[in-house]
Amino acid sequence: MEGREEIKGSKPSFPLSFWEVTMAFTVVMGFVLGLGGVYLTMPASDYSFLKLPRSLEDLHILRDHLEIYTSDYTLQVLVGYCAVYIFMQTFMIPGTVFMSLLAGALFGVLKGVALVVITATAGASSCYFLSKLVGRPLVISLWPDKLSFFQAQVISTPCSVSCLFLTSS
Repeated sequence: MEGREEIKGSKPSFPLSFWEVTMAFTVVMGFVLGLGGVYLTMPASDYSFLKLPRSLEDLHILRDHLEIYTSDYTLQVLVGYCAVYIFMQTFMIPGTVFMSLLAGALFGVLKGVALVVITATAGASSCYFLSKLVGRPLVISLWPDKLSFFQAQVISTPCSVSCLFLTSS
């Protein structure tokens, strides 16, 4: 493994380094603090309607309640929306389609599209970052045989049409 010193034939006791665990913890704590900050700055109210929308009916209920807050607490709703959307994208939680529709309903079509593009990009980048940082060492240590098998399969697979175009020029 790159950046790791191992004795041949022995497996490390914990596959992640201190810095990998620290970075993963920092990402999770960033989400927790962001959502906690938004929650603490919102006015006291009944928040039983706050849940991730799973259907169009849930989306309508959430939109109706959040429209009131959006007019009075635009920044908190915006930060909360971004934190939830990026969290959902990062950890591949289903429901971002409804969150995308909610952005258009709350902030308007143009602002909603811009917000969805930015948050989707940030969430996908965070997902890639965490997968590379934490996922790779875990896969290498937990399933080395399967990893070798799949690497051999990729190497032995014939070149695709797009590969032929790239090598012919």
